[in-house]
Amino acid sequence: MIKIGMMIGERYEVLEKIGTGGMSDVYKAKDHKLNRAVAIKILKQEFSENDNFVSKFRVEAQAAAGLMHANIVNVYDVGEERGIYYIVMELVEGITLKKYIEKKARLSVKEAISIAIQVSLGIEAAHNNHIIHRDIKPQNIMISKEGRVKVTDFGIAKAATSNTITSNVMGSVHYTSPEQARGGYSDAKSDIYSLGITLFEMLTGRVPFNGDTTVAIAIKHIQEPMPSPRDFVPEIPVSVEQIVLKCTQKSPDARYQSIAELIEDLKRSLITPDENFVVMNGVNVDGETRMIRDRDAVAKRQTGHINPVTPEPMRLNESAARERQREKQRAGNAVRQNPDKAKAKNRQAQPASNKKKEEEDYNPTMERITTILMVIVAVVIGCVVLYIVGNVLGVFPIGGGTEDPAPAPTPTQEAQATPTAVPEGMKAEVPDVSSDGSFSQAEATKMLEERGFQVAIERTTSSTVLKGYVISQTPTAGENVSFGSIVTLLISDGADASTVTVPEVRGYTQEAAQEALTAVGLNVGSVEDGYSDDYPVGQVFYQSYAPGGNVISGTTVDLKISIGPQPHTYACHIQVDAPMDPEYSGNEAVVQLVGSDGNIYHQATTNVFPTMINVSGISNVSSGQVIIHYTVSVTVTTTDEFGNEVTGVKEEVRSEQIPVPFEEE
Repeated sequence: MIKIGMMIGERYEVLEKIGTGGMSDVYKAKDHKLNRAVAIKILKQEFSENDNFVSKFRVEAQAAAGLMHANIVNVYDVGEERGIYYIVMELVEGITLKKYIEKKARLSVKEAISIAIQVSLGIEAAHNNHIIHRDIKPQNIMISKEGRVKVTDFGIAKAATSNTITSNVMGSVHYTSPEQARGGYSDAKSDIYSLGITLFEMLTGRVPFNGDTTVAIAIKHIQEPMPSPRDFVPEIPVSVEQIVLKCTQKSPDARYQSIAELIEDLKRSLITPDENFVVMNGVNVDGETRMIRDRDAVAKRQTGHINPVTPEPMRLNESAARERQREKQRAGNAVRQNPDKAKAKNRQAQPASNKKKEEEDYNPTMERITTILMVIVAVVIGCVVLYIVGNVLGVFPIGGGTEDPAPAPTPTQEAQATPTAVPEGMKAEVPDVSSDGSFSQAEATKMLEERGFQVAIERTTSSTVLKGYVISQTPTAGENVSFGSIVTLLISDGADASTVTVPEVRGYTQEAAQEALTAVGLNVGSVEDGYSDDYPVGQVFYQSYAPGGNVISGTTVDLKISIGPQPHTYACHIQVDAPMDPEYSGNEAVVQLVGSDGNIYHQATTNVFPTMINVSGISNVSSGQVIIHYTVSVTVTTTDEFGNEVTGVKEEVRSEQIPVPFEEE
């Protein structure tokens, strides 16, 4: 039982509970040995009692403890105490990517790609150390308050795979690869699939496959074609669409073959998002690998044939099999309860011979005549409706005069809009089509025209509103204006192509910082060493442009790399008096100055007090103590062998300690 204030491993003080999951609870704690805040993940009791799980957990967690990367929540320690199994990790102050997506509904393309690059760099570091995560999902990705992206839960994933697949994966099954859903072998390309699903969710605000049960969702991962993110957000560039589709191919051989390949394409998409450069991998029925160009892949996606791989026989686990059996039973019950309906359904699924007969009865000439007649009827009906509406609005007044209409003013906007004559005094309320940039130009135009307004368009760049979406409107929402008035929409052209957002690189190694900066089009300038009390040796502690700001593409960013805390020197100038022991009679004494680091900085033997200690140049030690070792003569009474008391003198060594602060030089 974990209680606030208890000590774990004789060094970690539990401060507060900060999270919970399917397999563990997470607490904020203080590491008293290194005087820093940490996060401790405690395995829940049902997993702690599973010897097989615990064995795998130890091996994987210890391997993860060897990973050190700016985009990984680093593991500091692994241990067990009184049946409590725990992992001590880096404490990240922030929120999960899942919460971040929910907060923003969906992310901009540039932000989603930037996050995906940082996640990929963390996964790459793990893969290079032969560690597969197996549970990549937004819930396992942290975004710190400084904007740094970190992948967590590396030591627990493999141990969890065979123990929680049926009971704790409702959150994970949305991101699981087809081979994991089948219960088969998973490798680095399984992480790439899960990252592709995560990128899909960042771009669209939703997962591609959903269902009422984990089994139903798993079956969709195995069987159903992957939807394109552009089906939900048409503005997504073609390169980004293709990256998602390549990551999420059903066959691992058709995906990116390494996370390094994925990183290369992600970085390129930041620079040329509309370039069709992604090369899709295909496998023919004989198993021979071939290359498919993107336009072919798009065509296959549009026809519902994304993956040219011959599907493997589906091997579902026991839960999936039971689900399929229940579906068959429900279908059988439906037939018994409503045989007429079942017969009708069977008639819809006609055999090939019946369909062939229908094709023979088909008359193409009659089909063309019918189509032409339907078009003519539709045009006539449309003209009648337009004429009636025109009369109502006064556009085509019955018995119109001979005067020429006054010329309409020419708007300065992109699309000219001519006011329509309407009955005098008729008013209408302007709808809101610019709330938080959530309406596209097409959506806003349709809504306004359906309400009887005319639309004019103006454009400008925006770093906060997606390209093609409404920034503002004039008149504003809620105003009552004349029916048929012009509403001007200010449409975003996206961020100025000449500006980029500066990423957060403090806490990165020099190499990782250079990659992050060049990925968004920035240059690295001078790189200097410097002292830092807040960042460990080898990490960036200073960047010349603040993260989150917009600067011109190609701007040079200077960096400073930590060489550790700045050294401080101290001195001790103190007068030491004789020991306060009343039995001390002036014998020689040894006087020492011992620093808090255990080193002796002064030692002298004297019987003259007071005596002085003058020491300077003490590095990085701010306090210590004076220790006086002295001897005293003590009268001792003993009994000899005849029972007589014998009095004598015995020398005894004693010590006196005096704490002293040092002075900073």
